[in-house]
Amino acid sequence: MHEAPKSLSDYRKQIDEALQDDFLRRTLDTFAVSYRANREAVFQEVDERGLIAKIAEAKDYACQHMEELYQQFKEQAEKRGVHVHRAATAKEANEIIARIAKENDVKRVVKSKSMTAEEIQLNPALEAEGLIVDETDLGEWIIQLRHEGPSHMVMPAIHLSRYQVADDFTKATGEKQDTDVQKLVKVARVQLRRKFIAADMGVSGCNFAVAENGAVSTVTNEGNARMVTTLPRVHVAIAGLDKLIPTLDQALTALLVLPRNATAQRLTSYVTWMCGAGPCASAPGNKKIMHVVFLDNGRTEIAKDPLFSQIFRCVRCGACANVCPVFRLVGGHKMGYIYIGAIGLILTYFFHGKDKAKVLCQNCVGCESCANVCAGGIDLPRLIREIRSRVTEEQGGGAQAALLASVMKNRKLFHSLLKFAKYAQKPFTGGTQFQRHLPAIFLGKHGFKALPAIANKSFRDRWPEIAPKAQNPTMRVAIFSGCAQDFVYPEQLEACVKILAAKNVEVEFPMEQTCCGLPLEMMGQRKTSVDVAKQNIQAFAVGKYDAIITLCASCASHLKHTYPKILENEPDILPQAKIFADKVIDFSSFVRDRLGLKPEDFTNSGERVTYHASCHLCRGLGVKEAPRELIADAAQYVPCEEEEVCCGFGGTYSMKFPEISAQLLDKKLKNVRETRAARLVVDCPGCVMQLRGGAEKTGLNVKVQHIAELLAENLKR
Repeated sequence: MHEAPKSLSDYRKQIDEALQDDFLRRTLDTFAVSYRANREAVFQEVDERGLIAKIAEAKDYACQHMEELYQQFKEQAEKRGVHVHRAATAKEANEIIARIAKENDVKRVVKSKSMTAEEIQLNPALEAEGLIVDETDLGEWIIQLRHEGPSHMVMPAIHLSRYQVADDFTKATGEKQDTDVQKLVKVARVQLRRKFIAADMGVSGCNFAVAENGAVSTVTNEGNARMVTTLPRVHVAIAGLDKLIPTLDQALTALLVLPRNATAQRLTSYVTWMCGAGPCASAPGNKKIMHVVFLDNGRTEIAKDPLFSQIFRCVRCGACANVCPVFRLVGGHKMGYIYIGAIGLILTYFFHGKDKAKVLCQNCVGCESCANVCAGGIDLPRLIREIRSRVTEEQGGGAQAALLASVMKNRKLFHSLLKFAKYAQKPFTGGTQFQRHLPAIFLGKHGFKALPAIANKSFRDRWPEIAPKAQNPTMRVAIFSGCAQDFVYPEQLEACVKILAAKNVEVEFPMEQTCCGLPLEMMGQRKTSVDVAKQNIQAFAVGKYDAIITLCASCASHLKHTYPKILENEPDILPQAKIFADKVIDFSSFVRDRLGLKPEDFTNSGERVTYHASCHLCRGLGVKEAPRELIADAAQYVPCEEEEVCCGFGGTYSMKFPEISAQLLDKKLKNVRETRAARLVVDCPGCVMQLRGGAEKTGLNVKVQHIAELLAENLKR
């Protein structure tokens, strides 16, 4: 098992090591691309969202009735000759299993893959009692030989090459092994068969514990779990209390999603149901000695938490890692402790301690890919932000974060500092839109992109000159600018105003608005995040608007979805927050769906234009077609590979983890380059900052702009 990082600087060193592992990068890259395509194909045959909703409903019910289901399972299983135990802690679970082994004179144990067993560190505990423990899942056996933990919940050895495995098998067998994969599998089969035959006890995990009949299940792609549960005279199944489910039908519903999400298969190879202690020739009385050990380890307390109880919807499919751009670069050993991926960042906090979670929980770029594919519909990004907030409240978030939070809380001070920056930057910009002459000491690992200059005149200062005067307006709207467009890219907002004015829309710009607060959320500064949310809601309350338009996808998603959540305990302002959120709309959706702009409104330039789908637009808001259709109206739209994969900006994430941000940017620019487009447009100023800065630094000859600028340029007069 790898060590959890104790500090951010230690963690960065670990990340650097992973980024230098070329095999890991190639393997996870290939897997990520093929998984996404294969998953999309197998889900076309079913109602994905409908199934996920059913799983969420069933698991939520199970969570609320955990005690009743446990008692029902215990009663039904014991009728069928099964011994049922309950362990409050990991230590107690290990003691129960060790006692079962001792009572039955067990010397050798074989195990099938179980994340719950990993959670309690069962192997070392049993080995300390003098037992010989052998993993039998191929991937688990490989990492056991290497004394490592799993790097993925479903594919524990995905980080290893066949050459590494051949070396490990050579050491294990004492014979030189070929690197051919099929030959290595044959070696493993021969070695493991001997272990099955010699074993006295088998330990398995449990995917579902069905209360109505006391049955437990295993879902695997290898036959090893069936060997583990049938050959030895003693079988112990270990399950978290969260694996309890009321009926077999609900488990079968989950099985329509689990293999599709885990490995993009319609059906996994082996789904085994064990209902009672079955016949076994090697056991006394020719009947299997079967035990089920349920682990609490904090689960009953989590079940009472109105927000975090949703983590029990997790079916351990690993999909949140499969689609994660960070996991794709650094692997599971650097993105988790025992549980990995997005769910791992959360479970580490509850199951293994705040000290192990405090650094790991920061390594989330916030792209929301995990929430988009979660089999249980868990709001993983929100829970990760909540963990950060709790860690910050309990342990502090550092002096820099606290200082930034205090500045952003004071709108006038914050804006004054931004205005001052435009004068302070002059020696470094050379009159250009980039910080061209910053000393290298200030850049560090951030030198992978050119940093933008503060605009000479902010949008709020330009507003009195450009505010349109609409006669008999078709509607009344307000613009939420966000920090970047107000002070760095005001031309993007001006392009929006041009389009709105052309369609006779009355536009207002409330001057009391400030940062949306998303950077504060990402830093775990919840109290200040709530303060700025209140400021913004009050700033827009003075007018009655048909819509509040923002050209920043991240701002839009945060204003629309996060404000009502972080203000749910603020009854005085919550009703206003909901009204405010309902009126927030992204630019592309507004101009296509509300204004009704059509191809005839534009002069199509024929220019080759490609697109990057900002994370908070395509996933956070679910807006996919509007921007692509608008690009095609104004120019020649050229699709880009992995258009919806994160560019690596993530706001404060790119400052905290520049090494990962740089790699994500490099991959994105490579795909853009291959389109041979003259222009790249996006729907978020943060993505403009990342992509334009990267294009400038690498000499990529492509104009990077907001989609509003393309549309305004080609709008018919």
